[in-house]
Amino acid sequence: METKEKSSLFSPKNIKLLTNPLNLENPITVQVLGICSALAVTAKLKPAFVMALSVTIVTAFANLVISAIRNGIPSRIRIIVQLTVVATLVILVDQLLKAYVYDVSKQLSVFVGLIITNCILMGRLEAFAMSNKPWDSFIDGIGNGLGYSWILIVLGFVRELFGSGTLWGYPVIPQSFYEFGYKNNGLIILPPMALILVGLIIWIQRSRTRSLIDKS
Repeated sequence: METKEKSSLFSPKNIKLLTNPLNLENPITVQVLGICSALAVTAKLKPAFVMALSVTIVTAFANLVISAIRNGIPSRIRIIVQLTVVATLVILVDQLLKAYVYDVSKQLSVFVGLIITNCILMGRLEAFAMSNKPWDSFIDGIGNGLGYSWILIVLGFVRELFGSGTLWGYPVIPQSFYEFGYKNNGLIILPPMALILVGLIIWIQRSRTRSLIDKS
């Protein structure tokens, strides 16, 4: 029974692997990793979502593969093996994006390829997948991918809404607002504003976490 509980998707251990990266161990707001892509691809919601999904898929399956073969990887070449696995997955994702969402693939440009060097991804492979079972590693990859994803989606939502007046490319701010003098904030779609927004999210998240700890 104990073995079944540990391997269950809904065991307490796996629930923590899924939920901790959303808040207490968030890769962006707590570990301050993956900041570059958060600044570069969040001017629009659609590319931010696609990037978030791509990183989640690559992180989850890279964790799974590396964990499955970890006992056969010589220590001196483990980084090379990890990069090879990640590069293969990134190429597959990149080709799928070009085949099915070519416009988004062009917007993401080189940043899909740079998933290979994403600090979150390499950190999970080295810190978790190399010392844990495949299923646990897969769940950890999904959790950290989701923790990264919600930050990108929030940034993409806010920046596109207030910077362009659209969401997912569709106008959402009524024309009457513009007739009364409303203007889109061009500053918010520039990289410096993305950094400011990330800083605000980090401040809010850490303040909330600290207050919860104080109450407990």
